[in-house]
Amino acid sequence: MTVPVIGVLALQGDVREHVAALTGAGADARPVRRPGELDAVDGLVVPGGESTTISKLVDIFEMREPIDKRIAGGMPVYGSCAGMIMLATEVLDGRPDQRGFAGIGMTVRRNAFGRQVDSFEAPVSIAGVDGEPFHAVFIRAPWVERVGPAVEVLGRVTDGPATGRIVAVRQGNLLATSFHPELTGDLRLHRLFVDVVRAAA
Repeated sequence: MTVPVIGVLALQGDVREHVAALTGAGADARPVRRPGELDAVDGLVVPGGESTTISKLVDIFEMREPIDKRIAGGMPVYGSCAGMIMLATEVLDGRPDQRGFAGIGMTVRRNAFGRQVDSFEAPVSIAGVDGEPFHAVFIRAPWVERVGPAVEVLGRVTDGPATGRIVAVRQGNLLATSFHPELTGDLRLHRLFVDVVRAAA
């Protein structure tokens, strides 16, 4: 079985945790900051962090056009939290100058669950992932308000005041979650993404 090479966009956010989770899930994982490093990977993770900061740094490091091109060419990408915002075609409550990669036909609401103090944990079942629900960690997380016809809803919050909110989606080779699976030691989502990358290669 081939070992896919998966990059983690290492401009800001929880890069180390994603590298460790991807490695545990069977990938050759490495940080990516430059276009040349992007050329060497089969897939990319856009980690959680601060979406407006990531948006600025993508331009400073001249990564926007190379990532856009690779997404258009079918490269698998997984975005968690801020990474979900970066993959959305529309962002509510974002800054006017904020631009993402617009890969997934969805509208997300930034900081939808509230400020840092409103971070919470909840069980989330993911379609196509066997076993018990994920113990999902939400930190100033977005949620998905609307999805286009090409988007598959993989998971919703099933408990508490946010019940029913969409928090995991997939469109083709692109995956996104509102929560942070890299923080819990549960590698099932990273394994799913590794399988997507392997299939695309």
